[in-house]
Amino acid sequence: MTVPDDHRSDQGLVHVRRALVSVSDKTGVIELAATLKDLTIEILSTGGTARALRQAGIAVVDVADITGFPEMLDGRVKTLHPKIHAGILASRREPEHLRQLREHVIAPIDLVVITLYPFEATVARTNVSFEEAVEQIDIGGPSLIRAGAKNFEDVAVLVDPGDYTGLLAELRQHKGRLSRVTRLHLARKAFAHVARYDALIAGYLERNITTGGESTLPDVLDLRLFKAQSLRYGENPHQRAALYRGAEADEPSVASAKQLQGKGLSFNNLLDLDAALALAREFEEPVAVIVKHTNPCGVGHASRLIDAYLHARAADPASAYGGVLGLNRAVDVETAGALSATFVEAIVAPGYEEAALATLKEKKALRLLQIEPWPGMMRADQPGRALRSIAGGMLVQERDAIDLNLDDLRTVTRRPPTTGEIRALRFAWKVAKHVKSNAIVLANEHATVGIGAGQMSRVDACRLAVMKAASPTRGTVMASDGFFPFRDGIDAAAAAGVTAIIQPGGSIRDAAVIQAADEADIAMVFTGIRHFRH
Repeated sequence: MTVPDDHRSDQGLVHVRRALVSVSDKTGVIELAATLKDLTIEILSTGGTARALRQAGIAVVDVADITGFPEMLDGRVKTLHPKIHAGILASRREPEHLRQLREHVIAPIDLVVITLYPFEATVARTNVSFEEAVEQIDIGGPSLIRAGAKNFEDVAVLVDPGDYTGLLAELRQHKGRLSRVTRLHLARKAFAHVARYDALIAGYLERNITTGGESTLPDVLDLRLFKAQSLRYGENPHQRAALYRGAEADEPSVASAKQLQGKGLSFNNLLDLDAALALAREFEEPVAVIVKHTNPCGVGHASRLIDAYLHARAADPASAYGGVLGLNRAVDVETAGALSATFVEAIVAPGYEEAALATLKEKKALRLLQIEPWPGMMRADQPGRALRSIAGGMLVQERDAIDLNLDDLRTVTRRPPTTGEIRALRFAWKVAKHVKSNAIVLANEHATVGIGAGQMSRVDACRLAVMKAASPTRGTVMASDGFFPFRDGIDAAAAAGVTAIIQPGGSIRDAAVIQAADEADIAMVFTGIRHFRH
């Protein structure tokens, strides 16, 4: 065995004479192998890939014939052998490497084509067993990929069938040779591919660990995010931006939504749509959520989607102009007609009736996003983390998915809330959870009436909620995301005609706050649950 003198040209081109092809995903592999054969490149292969190539009339050499060992342990061991890995890892520039190849009769391998076991697709299936998932953890494939990628100066490695066409075109152009630029690009992609694969496995195993109530936040957080699209700019025109999608996204989301029409989504559109969808997922009944600058400005719910939307729009018509809309039902033609009467930047919904879509598409600039329907509302036991970047690091917490058990409400005033007030309080509490702190929400049973968001003091949030109200506040209820530190917030609520309040409680001045509510005949309940949103 010798390594030909023209393995590498002066231009950095490497001559490909031998390829190892072992793929789980057979897409394009026959065409790839046929071209390799036409270029007189010898093909080594294993198992199902070798059978598929032979059936297509393409000659292959079994890896077992080279190693002297058959595939073992139900296919777990195929290529893990020095005669394979040395052929890939040997540096053609190192005389001692070449001497050892000759001594042990090992032929160099110049191209490695591998697609890994479909672990991601397997664990995405409903009711897949843990044992099935473990069997789809590839061992030999990642080892081969890493070996080829490490030795990119002499070897090219392919992990994506989408790269077959470009590689074959270059091989034809350079008469069986590949450039260093191509080899380095493929090596970078290969390492990223294996890193993602390992991260998916680690994430799956982590999700299947029983912690006994201990923290589920790992000691090492490995984030694999993949660029889904470039954005025109970030929050401001001087900031570059892109959308990256998580490797383990397993629920309906704006990041994975299908855009049906409209201009490209902006950075701010995506933030607002995500906020609208998060709040819409809190409800089982039809709901419409209008968001401006990541805060809800109008939320309505009803037995019909159109009524929910009309309630939401009426809550703050001025702010609704140019907002984004989140819905938890497919858009029907009646709702689409109402939507056409107001300028809306974007809509996210779990579907659109055909006639509704035709109506909405008359507004060419309107961005329409469709997501998969979700089963039920957000649950407290639904897994997930919330991440926020800070300079030099990342803050990570469990998602705020806790629900309110009405049996746990504690009435602290002389007067308990009425049944109607309880319904309105529960609705307002859900909305307040999605409003930036300090957050105050005025509402009735059907919709928000006024929202005070992002204020530095709670009493200012109360005053802002009253000021923003487009309809009378008398007879409304109030929800607060945190406790009232002073009675001034209750006094502001009383002046506005609020009849019931829901809040976490826990202030050192709770007694004074309760006294203020009693003096105004306001019913007040404590939840014991705070919902700060910074």
